[in-house]
Amino acid sequence: MEPEALDLESFLPYRLNRLADAVSRDFARIYRERHGLTRPEWRLLATLGQYGTMTATAVGQHSAMHKTKVSRAVSALEERRWLSRKASEADRRVEHLTLTKAGEASYRELVPLAKAFETRMLDAMSVTDRKAVLAGLAALERATVFDGAS
Repeated sequence: MEPEALDLESFLPYRLNRLADAVSRDFARIYRERHGLTRPEWRLLATLGQYGTMTATAVGQHSAMHKTKVSRAVSALEERRWLSRKASEADRRVEHLTLTKAGEASYRELVPLAKAFETRMLDAMSVTDRKAVLAGLAALERATVFDGAS
């Protein structure tokens, strides 16, 4: 008896990963062309732009990035002078990350581009499909334990 094979093309985690990667690559063209940012740098910029001051650990947990990717992104944005670090008074091993005025300006420039990208994607679907996709994503998020380890 032959062992059961896994049909990757219909395996939900595989399909979600491929789709997320394709969408991420398409969107990456925008921030890469505008500012030469990598995906981790964009995620860091977007997270700090939305939430303000955070630690690198909190950014990693929120954006599901490994600590080495967060660390490299922090260094890159700091080198551009888009981010500043401040040691915690309570624990000197912890640094609080904040966007500088230049970082905030870049973030504000990219927000409407990100929203337009999302709108184009959603507008390419029927209203019924759009509602189904958004409801399905919400259901998957509720059913999934996010551990921030990727």
